Amino acid sequence: MIKLSEGGAYLLHGTEIVPDGAEAAAQIKSRTGREVSQEEAAKNTMVYGILQEHNTSGNMEKLKIKFDKLTSHDITFVGIIQTARASGLQKFPIPYVLTNCHNSLCAVGGTINEDDHMFGLTCAKKYGGVYVPPHQAVIHQYAREMLAGGGRMILGSDSHTRYGALGTMAMGEGGPELVKQLLSQTYDINMPGVVGVYLTGTPVKGVGPQDVALAIIGAVFGNGYVKNKVMEFVGPGVAALSADFRIGIDVMTTETTCLSSIWQTDDQIKDFYDIHGRVEEYKELNPGEVAYYDGMITVDLSEIRPMIAMPFHPSNTYTIDEVNDNLKDVLHDVEERAKVSLDGAVPYSLQDKVVDGRFMVDQGIIAGCAGGGFENICAAADILRGSYIGSDGFTLSVYPASMPVYMELIKNGCAAAILETGAVLKTAFCGPCFGAGDTPANNAFSIRHSTRNFPNREGSKLQNGQISSVALMDARSIAATAANKGMLTPATQFDGEIGKYKYHFDANIYKNRVFDSKGVADESVEIQFGPNIKDWPAMGALPDNLVLRVVSEIHDPVTTTDELIPSGETSSYRSNPLGLAEFALSRKDPAYVERAKDIQRAEKARMAGEHPCQAHPDVKPVMNVIKKTYADASHENTGFGSTIFAVKPGDGSAREQAASCQKVLGGWANIANEYATKRYRSNLINWGMLPFLIEEGELPFKNLDYLFFPNIRQAVEDKADVIKAYKVSVDEGTLTEFTLRLGELTDEERQIILKGCLINYNRVDA
Repeated sequence: MIKLSEGGAYLLHGTEIVPDGAEAAAQIKSRTGREVSQEEAAKNTMVYGILQEHNTSGNMEKLKIKFDKLTSHDITFVGIIQTARASGLQKFPIPYVLTNCHNSLCAVGGTINEDDHMFGLTCAKKYGGVYVPPHQAVIHQYAREMLAGGGRMILGSDSHTRYGALGTMAMGEGGPELVKQLLSQTYDINMPGVVGVYLTGTPVKGVGPQDVALAIIGAVFGNGYVKNKVMEFVGPGVAALSADFRIGIDVMTTETTCLSSIWQTDDQIKDFYDIHGRVEEYKELNPGEVAYYDGMITVDLSEIRPMIAMPFHPSNTYTIDEVNDNLKDVLHDVEERAKVSLDGAVPYSLQDKVVDGRFMVDQGIIAGCAGGGFENICAAADILRGSYIGSDGFTLSVYPASMPVYMELIKNGCAAAILETGAVLKTAFCGPCFGAGDTPANNAFSIRHSTRNFPNREGSKLQNGQISSVALMDARSIAATAANKGMLTPATQFDGEIGKYKYHFDANIYKNRVFDSKGVADESVEIQFGPNIKDWPAMGALPDNLVLRVVSEIHDPVTTTDELIPSGETSSYRSNPLGLAEFALSRKDPAYVERAKDIQRAEKARMAGEHPCQAHPDVKPVMNVIKKTYADASHENTGFGSTIFAVKPGDGSAREQAASCQKVLGGWANIANEYATKRYRSNLINWGMLPFLIEEGELPFKNLDYLFFPNIRQAVEDKADVIKAYKVSVDEGTLTEFTLRLGELTDEERQIILKGCLINYNRVDA
């Protein structure tokens, strides 16, 4: 079904794979009539060509990328614009689209959601942007319909910013990276590796894009095969997939931890642009005659079967048939994994979902950038047509990804077919993907065509004793399950017809409602604020030395950004840095916030010119031990704050708040064995936090220990990688030395850390 090459591979004429090895050069010469070096072939990927066109450094090993367009939603754009305003923003230098698809319910915290929306509208007017009102489109669907272009690059402040199927290399990053683009700075990365995804065959009836995506995620997530690389989709199987089908696979590449994605394009993609009135944006993309890839994933589409990602990760994949055939073993495995994911906070069992030997689910959701596409919903309608979801506990909700998609479903009758089953059709909203809509009952099991199924992404709260769970499935199998009133059913068992529907895009829907400045800024516009929209608090520069207290120690194999700062209704507070920070690690380590604020008292006192020992009783004995070895260390040159340890933090969302909440609570660093994603590490750096790495094994410290980092500022200035640190033992009066690494940092990243954060680095009056 899916095979991974053990090393690199060449692709000849887009159709023949030649594994890298001793005989590769001879095989290539015999088939092309000339010698082709690996270096030359590596430049023949689509990825290389697009990056070269957008690189401003003149060095393809050290990229400085300028993007063509930017996009954000209403959880992120307030913080981004506030940061840019603090740095002197006068006008959006490139098209910037502000969508309102996350905090759209306007139901939490009084006026705060709609206050954010009005902030966005007035900023779009003042700085020359585009504002998409609530319920019109989810961020990525609007980008597909109105922003994407062949050979273009788009940066979005959402991790699922993926438009590769349309020939657009798109990346999801934390807000500070968009701030850099708004200030005409660059996105700085090393040339990423490129992994080919070679598709063959044709999907069987009942198999949808989520099935293909989950099969790939299951094959590559755990081994890091594509981590921080770009996935390039090629091969004869591409032509067998519609534009919508490709889009559905592409958006889920985020869950592999890859950096971005790109697909070869053809007439089906040209038709997509034509349908949306933008055929001039189409560009044919193909790899060169001989292209070299750092790895090759081979996927036979005809062998893919309906998949399910069981709780609590998109990589926990099985075929639905495997689950049904091995219920006892699969459920036991999920329950064992849950002990790690949930830390035993609540009892968790799925045994009560087995009724007469069949697995029964409680809820179905088809939604968002992954599930809410036109073809997915049409296929679900055909499978559901003439069936009824029943009047018991099972529910089904369908969210078209944009109002134009919704309109076409009404016109072609699919909306009616869905509604008469007892299902509910709702407007474009991302809530079910991050825990802000359709939260199921306690102990309920929800199947969703959405992007993630981490703990609490369905809205339950462990700290309140609540736990429900989500499995990811394709819309087709969700519909088949709904037609069986909640009995888990693969869509391959559906024996009716799944039609092909022609899509007609109604551009007037956006023309009549979306504000588009056409890039013209109006400086006379006054920005509309609300009581919850707060400025970032003052943040100091990196001091000469640091004393950090470990305030959380997490040994899970992976820590998600949801666990660092939960989503759901807490997202409504993201325009208030200090207010949101109160929720940091609340679902993973409820003691974290008070511990961080406790040691922060010492730094606040120091910043105010007071002696920190007056604010915190631990400062004096800790400093007494340090002074035995480092006599020059004092409260004038030594900062105080917190750090956390996690094995592999940062999987999942691009949300900068996973880092910024730690920073505003006095965090100066993370310590990890590795970072799950490049974007989380970048978020730490942009908020002036040190992204320390420590070798796997027994830690030289534990939670609540104090750590001393002498001459840390000088080490950053000197571009040191190995950093000397000490555990401070007050009772023994000793310092125990250990070492960490900082990893590679650009000159700009070092300056951001030295200044204390990106705001300080860019501040006009700095």
